[in-house]
Parts: sequence; structure tokens; C-alpha cells
Amino acid sequence: MKIDVLTLFPGMFAGPLDESIIKRARDAGLLDLRVHQLRDYAHDRHRTVDDRPFGGGPGMLLKPEPIFEAVEKLASERTHVVLLSPAGRAFSQAIARDLAEKPELLLISGHYEGFDERVRERLADDELSIGDYVLTNGSLPAMVVIDAVTRLLPGVLGDAESNQDESFSEGLLEYPQYTRPAEFRGMKVPDVLLSGNHAQIAQWRNEQALLRTSERRPDLL
Repeated sequence: MKIDVLTLFPGMFAGPLDESIIKRARDAGLLDLRVHQLRDYAHDRHRTVDDRPFGGGPGMLLKPEPIFEAVEKLASERTHVVLLSPAGRAFSQAIARDLAEKPELLLISGHYEGFDERVRERLADDELSIGDYVLTNGSLPAMVVIDAVTRLLPGVLGDAESNQDESFSEGLLEYPQYTRPAEFRGMKVPDVLLSGNHAQIAQWRNEQALLRTSERRPDLL
């Protein structure tokens, strides 16, 4: 998969995207990831990418010209263009799975008071938010999307079943998990997990996943 990121803060991506699973995916050639500075597509003396909104109001808006030029240069007919902004639909595991099927993504990080509306109307295939809170800019949300999507790419995770049993994969939170020792400071692992009865273990895990989801995230049900 090819992922391009358009941002005002490319330095923010250096650490998180050069570690762990994403680094291994890049090294293995499973992910072609490139981060681009939005100001490189502004051609005035000050490399201006923002301006005041028509009609007044606080803050600044990202101008259409640099973004249009960047998308026209970076995107192909196969590219799925995604804006990262608080106005987007809520990002989820289901959306991550859908994005992982795309051959190319172009993630555009919002900043200031957001995008000129013409960017949304003419360039964006999707607009995503990672939660109902305000961040300084869209770089962190872009990293979240990249991480969630990358781990779903074939061959990225060592165990292909890892994606199937974790939280949100089946619309539920993940069941409780335990490892050795079987007893620690008076706290014991449930007997069913030590029984070796795989059918009972599967039933227990499903029941626990339903219980945990109903207690913590009833909206998922």
C-alpha cells in the first residue's frame, strides 16, 4: 500500500512512523509511506497556506490553492483522499478495514480553523475524526489512521489471526486475557482457561466480550 501525508508538521511523524510494526512494514516493502510539507506547494515569498475566513470570525483557514496543487501532483486515479478534521465521521475499525483495501491513500492534516470548503467539495473522498475532542492539528489523527490501517495489511502481523480476536474486530471489546503465573497475589486465572476444553473457552470468551462491551461500551451493541 502507498500512503502519502500532507501536513504542516512533517517532523511530528518521524518518531512514531519509524518504530514497531509500521517500521517493519516499511522495511518489508508492504507500506510505502511518504510525508509532504504543505508549504512546498505555496509559491509566494512567505509560503502562505492560510488566510482569514470571508464573513469574519476567529482564526485562519487553510487556503485551497496549495492543497489543490498538492493533490493534483501527489494523487493518481487510484488514490483515496482523506481529510483529517473534527468535522469528519468517527474513525472506526470498520473504516480502517475499508481503507486497508485501497491501493493508495492521501491523508491531509487539518490545522487552524480547518479547510476552505472547496477542498471538501472537490478533492476529498472522505473526512475522518478520531474523537470528539480538539487537537492542535491533524497530524496525530493521521498517525492513528496509518497505524490502524497498516496492521491490517496482509503480511504485516506475524499471526494473521491477531486481527480477528482483538477489540472491535467483531464489533465487541476484547475478552479478558491472562498469562503465567496461574495465581498471582491471591488472584487466580479462571478455571475454564486452564481446562483445555476449547469449546468451553470459546464460549467463556464470547460471554466475557459481551459482558465487557455492555458495561463499558453499550453503544457498540
